[in-house]
Amino acid sequence: MKAAIITKYKQITPMVTEVPVPTIAPTDVLVKIVAASVNPIDLKTKDGDLRLLLQYTMPLIMGSDFAGVITAVGDQVPGFKVGDAVYGRAPKDRIGTFAEFIAIDHQAIALKPANLNFEEAAAIPLVGLTSYQALHDIMNIQPGQKVFIPGGSGGIGIIAIQLAKYLGAYVATTTSAKHFDLVQSLGADKIIDYHQQDFTDVLSHYDAVLDTRGGQSLEAAFQIIKPGGQIVSIAGLPIWKQWLLGLATRKLSQLEQQAQATYSFLFMQPSGQQLVRLRQLIEQDVIKPVIDRIIPLTDINDALEYSHSGHATGKIIISIQPN
Repeated sequence: MKAAIITKYKQITPMVTEVPVPTIAPTDVLVKIVAASVNPIDLKTKDGDLRLLLQYTMPLIMGSDFAGVITAVGDQVPGFKVGDAVYGRAPKDRIGTFAEFIAIDHQAIALKPANLNFEEAAAIPLVGLTSYQALHDIMNIQPGQKVFIPGGSGGIGIIAIQLAKYLGAYVATTTSAKHFDLVQSLGADKIIDYHQQDFTDVLSHYDAVLDTRGGQSLEAAFQIIKPGGQIVSIAGLPIWKQWLLGLATRKLSQLEQQAQATYSFLFMQPSGQQLVRLRQLIEQDVIKPVIDRIIPLTDINDALEYSHSGHATGKIIISIQPN
């Protein structure tokens, strides 16, 4: 089968080459991948930025989430059969969705939303699970609460805004002026042009912040959070890991104490059960994906370069093979 692989970290361009079709364990299914999506974690993985958190053996097939059709089922797999259209986020120790096939544990997948095509479905798993686990599981967002989600036109922002609105929140976001109509259509209540205003000058006393930027943006979030509020980051390292690795000072801990808020880091976990819940919300038209462009696997480097530019609106989809 064809797959996009790297043979070392910081490899400038992944190679699209022939590799063996993976074999399945008793609890796995084999999926013919129709489409996959590009995520920032793919770039970080390629560049070795996650080596302190995740150890991979080379050569490594890249890619984290996908949509496709089951072609084989392990002996201990309930609820799925050959021919099922599914979508999923591969476990972190078994990534490899930029390929024509993947062997994946059945607990990491769910049936594809009926109202989405494969390209649209591939845009959901990683960003959908991240948003759900942050807003629903950790923050437990309640109706009437105020939530700040920066980067409203990005992959996470687009899904997180829709989910936060479904949960009843008042949502503020940042984006450029050309994307105001998009984020407003998703339900954003307060939209800040980050080219013109700093969100700390506009927002205050927020119940929750879903940080997608890290760094100075994460630190600034403590200025707008109210006492008892929550900041969840998907961009910074967890405090314990920073200390263990000697990578940071006490700054986040100090900011957390000063703001009388709670800070936590989310390293999203694959979950077929939560993908079922997301499928329900998608089929009820609560959540919809936004796709920037679809690029064939043979042009994987173009897709990664475009993702690195930071100019994508919504998701970049890799077309693997026709259904």
